[in-house]
Amino acid sequence: MNKVQFLSRWFLGVVLAGSLVVRASDSLPRATPASANVDSARLLEYVEALDSQVDGMHSLMVVRGGKVIAEGWWTPYEAKTQHTMYSLSKSFTSTAIGLAQAEGKLSIDDTVVSLFPDLIPANASANLKAMRVRDLLAMSSGHHAEDIAKFDYQAEDAVKQFVAIPVAHKPGTHFMYTPGSFMLSAIVQKTTGQSTLAYLQSRLFAPLGIHDPQWDAGKSGINLGGFGLHIRTEDIAKFGLLYLREGEWNGQRLIPKEWIQAATARQTSNGSNPKSDWDQGYGYQFWRCRNGGYRGDGAFGQYCIVLPKQDTVVAITSGVRDMQKVLDVTWDHLLPALAGKRNDKNHETESKLKEKLANLKLRTIEGDAVSRILQDISGKKI
Repeated sequence: MNKVQFLSRWFLGVVLAGSLVVRASDSLPRATPASANVDSARLLEYVEALDSQVDGMHSLMVVRGGKVIAEGWWTPYEAKTQHTMYSLSKSFTSTAIGLAQAEGKLSIDDTVVSLFPDLIPANASANLKAMRVRDLLAMSSGHHAEDIAKFDYQAEDAVKQFVAIPVAHKPGTHFMYTPGSFMLSAIVQKTTGQSTLAYLQSRLFAPLGIHDPQWDAGKSGINLGGFGLHIRTEDIAKFGLLYLREGEWNGQRLIPKEWIQAATARQTSNGSNPKSDWDQGYGYQFWRCRNGGYRGDGAFGQYCIVLPKQDTVVAITSGVRDMQKVLDVTWDHLLPALAGKRNDKNHETESKLKEKLANLKLRTIEGDAVSRILQDISGKKI
């Protein structure tokens, strides 16, 4: 960004009172829990459980029947705050691939070598030659963890680095979380002539009313694909609602229904632990969940949870260590709330819920106000 662009954006920020202004028409409609047949008391228990049992919650939004029935931000976070999505970015990259395929720019059965013929090493292995776009989508490119450890997303020659990584397994047979999401972003840019961010702007972000999304890029100029997207909590909820509605938004089809179904289905088996939401199968940059749902998620607890049976989307941002804990609390407390019956007379509970959501606050970190080593180094030359 040059100086003129920076000053222009700074001035615009001042005019808009220093905040990201979103038109009211771009916001999701709001409703009471009771009007959506949700048990307010149990929904309050859910919020209280997140607040008391999970360290590092940043925001929560629950959407039922297309309407927001609960929303809250833990101070100092607020509605206008853009959050770093980490690996939740992958689900947006997947969407770009689905749109590019629908437009005839590519096929997920295209091989990687056919898309980057000038970068493929002369001694390319049979496994590399067999790797398809769908293998990247399903995290089954065939790589080993130790072989991908030195991959540099930020490098100018990142694509060339990727195709030089040994492919130990036949693609499609071995689940391994890899830099394949970066390659998907590179493929979008190669086949459409636009970065993934630019490509999605008119096709996804603008129609959903997602304003000023940011996506980090390396020296290659390619959006990082697997991470680096920055959006608001409500933007996450809108994205999840679009998938819940199988690609339709305000009567307009944005994403093919067939893509939604394929991307969120189990494409790769990745474990067998019935208590882990990371062992329920993997789609095209989406995780399968226990309880019949699916999600995009990112490090430290960024979630876009879609529950088709309950007609519900849950958007969460946080800074947690135990990501499974957030989901455990959701299954234990939110699912019973969604199974509750409407109770219009329970205004007192809804008032308590509103009050709780309006007064969330990050807990103060325990510890000394001043570092204990300060007295040892203060005033000394080192």
